[in-house]
Amino acid sequence: MASPYEVRDTELKGFLLRVQPSGAMTYYLDYRTPGGRRNRFRIGGGGNLTPQQARDVAVKKAAEVVHGRDLQAEKKRRRREEELAKQRTLGVFLDDVFAPWFAEHQSKTTDTVRKIRTAFPAFLARSMADITPWLVEKWRTDQKKAGKVSTTVNRELAALKGVLTKAVEWDYLSFHPLPRGKVKQEKIDDLGHIRYLSGEEEQRMREALDERERRMRTERASANQWRQERGYDLLPDLWGAAFADYLKPLVLLALNTGMRRGELFNLRWEAVNFQTRIVTVEGRTAKSRKTRHIPMNDEALDVLRRWKTQGNGEGLVFPAGNGGPMNNVQTAWENLAKTAKVKRFRFHDLRHSFASKLVMAGVDLNTVRELLGHADIKMTLRYAHLAPAHKAEAVARLAGRS
Repeated sequence: MASPYEVRDTELKGFLLRVQPSGAMTYYLDYRTPGGRRNRFRIGGGGNLTPQQARDVAVKKAAEVVHGRDLQAEKKRRRREEELAKQRTLGVFLDDVFAPWFAEHQSKTTDTVRKIRTAFPAFLARSMADITPWLVEKWRTDQKKAGKVSTTVNRELAALKGVLTKAVEWDYLSFHPLPRGKVKQEKIDDLGHIRYLSGEEEQRMREALDERERRMRTERASANQWRQERGYDLLPDLWGAAFADYLKPLVLLALNTGMRRGELFNLRWEAVNFQTRIVTVEGRTAKSRKTRHIPMNDEALDVLRRWKTQGNGEGLVFPAGNGGPMNNVQTAWENLAKTAKVKRFRFHDLRHSFASKLVMAGVDLNTVRELLGHADIKMTLRYAHLAPAHKAEAVARLAGRS
């Protein structure tokens, strides 16, 4: 039976052609590793390369060997990385790596992970390295056809890119599949409409909060009567409590401080100073990662004082049932907005209402920026149109100049 044989180049040491009994030919480069071990690097098949093309590759690879590179080891390493990358799907990375880390360092873990899962279901089983700019552009086109607005598309895309950036930082990816400049966000009107409560809407919102409190107290009293008749232990009486539950103090504090939902969820009693009337938003819970101090007006101060009497005054101001921070109040909020007949208004828009009222009261934009914790004044400029008196004054100065 015929055996494979090799033909070695007479000019370039280590360069050879291996011929199989079938006639198949393959070019190789024999070399020694920096440790002295003999190794062999496959250049390519004879059917794909001419002898000169194969020799040119061999010359380049031989030069790399001279500089201390182990060609075969690097080839195996790259192959292992490619195999691992195929196993590193977006869904697995989200669940096993990103979500646990985010829970320790951010305030909206559930929302962020859910947002990506909801927005990119077709990407979850795909290797992160295979999420290409073309796939994202196709996704964006489909989202726009389905009626999704540009701001939402941009927000979801930013979340995806942020997750992939972390994958690169933590060496789960050797490169960013959506590099800067390849996938750009759509241009939108950053100074467009800001949703905030009108005077009538705020009044209805407050009335809805009061109605919810009365209903919860009445239902609790009815439940206790039922339990008493049957000999069960009674639940705490809500008529004697400052608030029926967390929602009213949470909403009123948001209206009077402009704090983000995550900042409220992570607020601790030690950050509330009743003497100086200051609430401190710690950098670890702030979107900008910078600590800021917010003065409390009379209503915010009164709300927190009364709410504190319903707990032990330690730890989280608004703890969840398990003692940890809240992560969602969507159902309660939507029911409240429905009762108040306030449409297309998110919990986050309470922050816009806080800022809008400040601007309309004549507070300068830089002070508003500091209270909101904006890293860039550009974000605060969205409220500039609410202070028309300043613009009118500026234009009026032109009168008489000719």
